[in-house]
Amino acid sequence: MARHASLAPAALLLALAAGCAPAQKKPDYAKFLAAQPRAILIVPVVNKSVNVDAPDYFLSTIPVPVAERGYYVFPVNMVKRVLEDDGLADAALVHGAEPQKLAALFGADAVLYVTVERWDAKYIVVDTQVTVEFTYVLKDGKTGESLWSARRSAVHTASQGSGQGGLAGLIAKAVAAAVAKAAPNYMPLARQANAAALEYPGPGFPSGPYRPEYQQDL
Repeated sequence: MARHASLAPAALLLALAAGCAPAQKKPDYAKFLAAQPRAILIVPVVNKSVNVDAPDYFLSTIPVPVAERGYYVFPVNMVKRVLEDDGLADAALVHGAEPQKLAALFGADAVLYVTVERWDAKYIVVDTQVTVEFTYVLKDGKTGESLWSARRSAVHTASQGSGQGGLAGLIAKAVAAAVAKAAPNYMPLARQANAAALEYPGPGFPSGPYRPEYQQDL
């Protein structure tokens, strides 16, 4: 009984500490709402991973979720060609250019920059862990100010969802890990990260002018 009594104050302190934990800070949409972007320019992606194909693969996953939030999105392949013709063939050069210049080139209201931080598959014992991670920044096409930013990642292990045990299970895990390492499926993870970044209410965009709840879901 004494032992249980001695534990009570500690439990009470833990409960109080949990109750005093700071609430998750809500995104500040003041600049975003003041800018009222309608047309968003998604520029080529900067790649910090070792996978040279990551930027092009990722770029194919981002236009649809942005458009589904209610914004016009310029066709990304057309944007890439126009920028190349304008001397901006390198994504790092594009990200270093003034947002106002890029926006004026297409008549955009805002420019979305994305950096691939991770796009890799690592073999761990008899498993393979596939990871993607991105940073997103939306800048005003008139002032160049940052309107919104986010950083999201997604992880998948080859044995995820496998409930088989014993030697057969170990062999199955090893085979799945080898397949995942040889040909990792990054695309579902990229879409998952994009969905998490753009989710609203939450970290993502409020509804744009091409959604019926525009200016009503704030």
